[in-house]
Amino acid sequence: VPAWRLLRGDGVDQLQREFTFANFIDAMAFSVKTGQLAEMFDHHPSILTEWGKVTVSWWTHKTGGLHKNDFIMASKTDAIIPP
Repeated sequence: VPAWRLLRGDGVDQLQREFTFANFIDAMAFSVKTGQLAEMFDHHPSILTEWGKVTVSWWTHKTGGLHKNDFIMASKTDAIIPP
């Protein structure tokens, strides 16, 4: 997941990416789709929605860090928007 960056937040390693949009409505629509994806796989990220920007962070709460599933979910998140 090359567009994602590895960072340490709240004491745990996380994958994070910022997605940009033309307006708040498009950013909110992406947030909703990301939430629906998370529900489908019962794996939930941190999602920060702002005007024209959504920041998504994936990590596994149960293990307190990154798991293979976080990388899979990051890739699935990338697939929500066209390149």
